[in-house]
Amino acid sequence: MNRPNQKPRQKTQSERPAPNIRQFSGQVVDGADRAASRAMLHAVGFASEDFRKSQIGIASTWSMVTPCNMHIDKLAVEAAIGTNAAGGKAVIFNTITISDGISMGTEGMKYSLVSREVIADSIETVMGCEGFDGVVAIGGCDKNMPGCIMALARLNRPGIFVYGGTILPGCFQNRNVDVVSVFEAVGAHANKKISDEDLAGIEKCAIPGPGSCGGMYTANTMACAIEALGMSLPNSSAQSAISKEKVLDCQRAGAAVVELLKLGIRPLDIMTRRAFENSITVVIALGGSTNAVLHLLAMAHSAGVKLSIDDFTKIGKRVPVLADLKPSGRFVMAELVAIGGIVPLMKTLLDAGLLHGDCLTVTGKTLAENLKNAPSYPVGQEIIRPLNNPIKANSHLVVLYGNLAPTGAVAKISGKEGLEFTGKARVFNSEEAAMKKILDGSIKKSDVIVIRNEGPRGGPGMREMLGPTSAVMGRGLGKDVALITDGRFSGGSHGFVVGHISPESYVGGPLAIVKNGDSITIDARKQTLNLNIPATEIKARLKAWKKPKPHYTKGVLAKYATQVSSAHLGAVTDLNLSV
Repeated sequence: MNRPNQKPRQKTQSERPAPNIRQFSGQVVDGADRAASRAMLHAVGFASEDFRKSQIGIASTWSMVTPCNMHIDKLAVEAAIGTNAAGGKAVIFNTITISDGISMGTEGMKYSLVSREVIADSIETVMGCEGFDGVVAIGGCDKNMPGCIMALARLNRPGIFVYGGTILPGCFQNRNVDVVSVFEAVGAHANKKISDEDLAGIEKCAIPGPGSCGGMYTANTMACAIEALGMSLPNSSAQSAISKEKVLDCQRAGAAVVELLKLGIRPLDIMTRRAFENSITVVIALGGSTNAVLHLLAMAHSAGVKLSIDDFTKIGKRVPVLADLKPSGRFVMAELVAIGGIVPLMKTLLDAGLLHGDCLTVTGKTLAENLKNAPSYPVGQEIIRPLNNPIKANSHLVVLYGNLAPTGAVAKISGKEGLEFTGKARVFNSEEAAMKKILDGSIKKSDVIVIRNEGPRGGPGMREMLGPTSAVMGRGLGKDVALITDGRFSGGSHGFVVGHISPESYVGGPLAIVKNGDSITIDARKQTLNLNIPATEIKARLKAWKKPKPHYTKGVLAKYATQVSSAHLGAVTDLNLSV
């Protein structure tokens, strides 16, 4: 008998009732009244014995839209092989992807962040409708990954995420190149630093085949974040897209979901507050994308975990940047893969007390158990620094507040740009308008480029500013100008940049009332973003401000604009729903 206020003893795995491994598929196919359902499934390859097995959905993001996802149909087949061999019945289905790299800088890029919600909604829809008992979700391009995890969290059925893998670098004039090299070459070409022939040469060889963009950009950042979260098998985040390791990763993932069903382990058992802290820690150590802030907030929301942008600040104070990876560093993801991926890094962080080792993972073991026999990096490698010699002693992801960002903004400060910038505003009401002036040489040293009306609602869709930031770098102004926006940045962006400014200008945030010539200060030490004019002037300008007309009144972008939350809340579309 338990004493008052004493917690009852937790039951061991052997004492718990066996989980129902056909909890959902049984509702669809069991019994005489479900004969019509079984008849339709016979047509898609089910044998009679398959109706007694757990059904595992294999969510594929395959598409020929982008090289990031062009191989995922084959990976889905491998995951199905692993599921079937483990005694489950795999059913492959597809969801969408879009290409950030192709649509970047165009009106089409407004659909990018929207696609995260569409992917999450579509996986949830198919899984819920068809009664799958578990899921393997395979993603490639940036929004696939958080979209998959959001769906897994909502459904809370045993599931695993598999990263489609990184692309190998291209080679131009004996140096590694990737898609960001092309964007920066556009700026260099506009500045007459490279010829037409060199621009064409970089363009032709930068993307040599399948896989996601090759630096520590958003795709690789989120793959690593999800592995650190415990939702991928060890080193799933650090494998080349075309490799035997990735094939085995998919097969093992298919088998692992069947095992998770037997163990009764579900995503919300894994995606705890402490697991999200692990994810943030690894993102910082890797020098990852600012998009990780947006996506981890959204994933945590779907999992019912309280997480805020201020948590990135708290964790960032004690976690150093250790990875010398592009865009601000020297190396590409394929080179990190070659020395062992992120497992040795995570072991280093765990041993230093920077990770929570007791967090459960999709292996059925804790993070500490997974890392117990982790290897060390090869002696002499320069990609991952030791803890006593970091690239930056604290986080590169700096959350700023101030009269320009009352509810926050996110800066990516590697330290190479400096820690403070004051300059005069050059204001643009769209990305295209800013890009034109950057390329024609109108932007000068000490300018603060202000790009507004690009937030979640104002864009709508919160476009990435890879074109403008790359053009700035290509023109050789990376240390001489700053860029701030209520939009966001590609993981490939670097320089003195601040995004996710909230409230956004479209809803009357202070960014809306900035004028050309206004003085703006970005201070990474004080973590502030301020417009240097009197408070009375700010108040008067806000009073005179008028809300612009929406860009879209029909279709998915219009629906998104009416439902999406602020960037500082993850830009989710189901924040305050009521029936």
